[in-house]
Amino acid sequence: MTAPSSVLVVGASAAGLATVQTLRRKGYTGRVTVLGAERHPPYDRPPLSKQILAGTWQPEQTHLRRPSDLAALDAEFLLGDRAVSLDAARRGVRTETGRELGADAVVIATGATPRSLPAEGPTDRVHTLRTVDDALALRARLLEHGRTVVVGDGVLGAEIAASARTLGVDVTLVGPQQTLMQAQLGSAVGQLLIELHRGHGTRLLLGTAVAGTDFAATGGGVRLADGELLATPVAVVAVGCVPETAWLDGSGLDLSDGVLCDANGRAAEGIYAVGDVARWAGPATGAPRRLENRTNATDQAATVAARILGGPRRHAPVPYFWTDQFDARIHVHGLPLPDAELTVLEGSLDAHRFVAAYRHQDRTVAVLGWNMPKQARQHRSRLLETPAADAPAA
Repeated sequence: MTAPSSVLVVGASAAGLATVQTLRRKGYTGRVTVLGAERHPPYDRPPLSKQILAGTWQPEQTHLRRPSDLAALDAEFLLGDRAVSLDAARRGVRTETGRELGADAVVIATGATPRSLPAEGPTDRVHTLRTVDDALALRARLLEHGRTVVVGDGVLGAEIAASARTLGVDVTLVGPQQTLMQAQLGSAVGQLLIELHRGHGTRLLLGTAVAGTDFAATGGGVRLADGELLATPVAVVAVGCVPETAWLDGSGLDLSDGVLCDANGRAAEGIYAVGDVARWAGPATGAPRRLENRTNATDQAATVAARILGGPRRHAPVPYFWTDQFDARIHVHGLPLPDAELTVLEGSLDAHRFVAAYRHQDRTVAVLGWNMPKQARQHRSRLLETPAADAPAA
């Protein structure tokens, strides 16, 4: 397979940057262009809901590479210009400012966009958190008003609530699950998170459905499904994301819950997708899955770069994510299932320092470490199967 003479990466994200870095590291010398909707150079998103919102980092500390390192990649970065359409047959991309870009290979890395809620009245007091600008705007609003309602009981909502409490903000968190992060971590660990948040002064309204936000009248706030209004000057909506694929409408790609790809990231001839926007066929079962986590994005990028260059690498990692909330450092390897059995391997739940395994149908599907990251990695290596990553690309 002959390497393409040019590559266009749409999305100046962690996945997009990792694609470029891998191409150059593997000796690719062709033309590389990176198109980014934001004005910022590539940066890391996990710190936004933690260090940036809490004010312990400056935005520059999220940058993934120094300017000199980006320059050394010999890639053209076109920032602050959003892609609006893709001609998959011609591998051509049109941008918001009217640019017409083309390449022999196109890598889609446009990520995801936050879900919204039905809204009555103005929405300037309703915040989501996806970008560094979102985090800075939310931090300023929280410090100004000192009170907020966070809608969302998943990882992002819990992290925002924890960061806001460290700022001294009065926080109410509302969500439909019975425990925090129940869908991600199950009830037992979710109950520990409830205790953690309540111990730090977060008001929790769990098992509660939300109808939307309502700032049409004086006061305003978050409207619950039963009609009650939770008055607040600032509402934060953290109810998940949807893949950023609107610009791909009409391209001919399968866009059901992300860009559908094979097990090596190929969506069409010369078209690839990586990161939160991509839904890859599983290496074992072939069932497509979209994963929203940082390590998955960079691993997919390495696989796509290898495939563009004709290499043999196959994407088959063990999924991994982490969350920091107050003094809890939680690391999760694998995919916990809602009905999996939780078994403590080391430490204790009462001490809030433990490693636990999630078992489903007589096999370990995930390992979680609560303030025991090293031990969690050791158990992950012992208990979780890692599919071969060097099988020939299909």
